[in-house]
Amino acid sequence: MRIGLLGTGPWARAAHAPALAAHREVEFTGVWGRRPEAAAELAAPHGTRAYDDVDALLADVDAVAVALPPSVQAELAVRAARAGRHLLLDKPVATTVAEARAVAEAVRAAGVASVVFFTTRFQSATEAWVAEQAARGGWFTARAEWLGAVFTGDSPYAASPWRREKGALWDVGPHALSVLCLLYTSDAADEEDSVDLGGRR
Repeated sequence: MRIGLLGTGPWARAAHAPALAAHREVEFTGVWGRRPEAAAELAAPHGTRAYDDVDALLADVDAVAVALPPSVQAELAVRAARAGRHLLLDKPVATTVAEARAVAEAVRAAGVASVVFFTTRFQSATEAWVAEQAARGGWFTARAEWLGAVFTGDSPYAASPWRREKGALWDVGPHALSVLCLLYTSDAADEEDSVDLGGRR
């Protein structure tokens, strides 16, 4: 599969670019960034191309991995979906409900696949725990505590404007929901009544 990367920040450099370059079944087609010089700097060590035009990158790929601030991601995700490209999105997907709905509607209308990249959710230990809890059934509430240290020490993410503006709930809250919602949806398939997330019966 041909995959392009949208974004050149710390997460694109630390996670996306190395993973795309190393995956045996992926052709890391190129990188686009809002700063062309940053795209070139990221593309070079991974043996791929820097794109100045996002639409040119979209024309050359089957899917895109997005490592952009949510306010930028939403618009480009809609654009990519309408171009028929599958999406690997970052959290939060958008900063407004309307923008998030626009992404979901574009994905649905185009019939493309999309997933939000939750770093812990897709680790084998977490997957096993979620499967075990879901198999027990009977969930009606749950509680999650998630600690983050993005604003301490020398984290490269501390300077992120959206994190500074939105705070910890927007930063780590989606990770907690990515696990809790799975417990709810596993029961929801068997129960018609609505439930609240929180603990067990």
